[in-house]
Amino acid sequence: MTVLAWDQPGEKKYQAGVDRGVLYLPTKAAVVWNGLLGVEETFNRESKPYYLEGQKYLQYQVGGEFEGKLRAFTYPDEFEEMDGVYTKNGGLFIHDQQPKNFSLSYRTKLGNDLEGLELGYRIHMLYNLQAITDSRSYSTEGGQSAPMAFSWTITSTPIVQGWGYKATAHLSLKSTDLTPDTLAYLEGILYGTPGTAARLPTLGELIARVEKPPTIIDNGDGTWTASSPDSDVTLVDATTFQVTGADVIYLNEDTYQITTTG
Repeated sequence: MTVLAWDQPGEKKYQAGVDRGVLYLPTKAAVVWNGLLGVEETFNRESKPYYLEGQKYLQYQVGGEFEGKLRAFTYPDEFEEMDGVYTKNGGLFIHDQQPKNFSLSYRTKLGNDLEGLELGYRIHMLYNLQAITDSRSYSTEGGQSAPMAFSWTITSTPIVQGWGYKATAHLSLKSTDLTPDTLAYLEGILYGTPGTAARLPTLGELIARVEKPPTIIDNGDGTWTASSPDSDVTLVDATTFQVTGADVIYLNEDTYQITTTG
């Protein structure tokens, strides 16, 4: 029987920081969010007690929707419309318009007592958000000036559902728990590749990839076998199939090298 032990090397883990913010627009390509200071996640679940004849018989937790705060020194120009500010001819800004929904991803760093913040990271994906601008205060400059920080209250409408889970607007990926190929493949979706635009993956895509990562097996006789979720392999005709997202190196006009996808 295993004896409990405390303070083992590498087990003192923590999270810190935020980086790699990406704004996903409803009708346009994703854009990098530079100047992101922080994302505050609000957990608005409730715990409700139930009584029968004066005796408590159940404590039930009611799940809520994602809420939070965004803080930034600056934001992408494209975020203006998400904030209810529309542009006319590139120089006139019309305020107090109907804000647009958007999505967001960002990373938080993972660390421990051995590797520090080089241990890994967690990618958070927030879907179908709306932002309400917090109050802003403008004041005259003194002897020293500092950049003004912007902040927004963000709310969500859960849209990611199915696969037996309650609808949600918040998903995340943990780099330390994924294979390098799977992580690279999913980051290719989130951040884009030379041939594909950045976007947020569906829950089905994430589950299919994490449960069974695609692999390419060299059979040693000039043929190869693809093992992949159905979403990554498409039968084109009776003798031809297509593997989506495969790593391909073209050796010449008629020859290429294919490896595990990602």
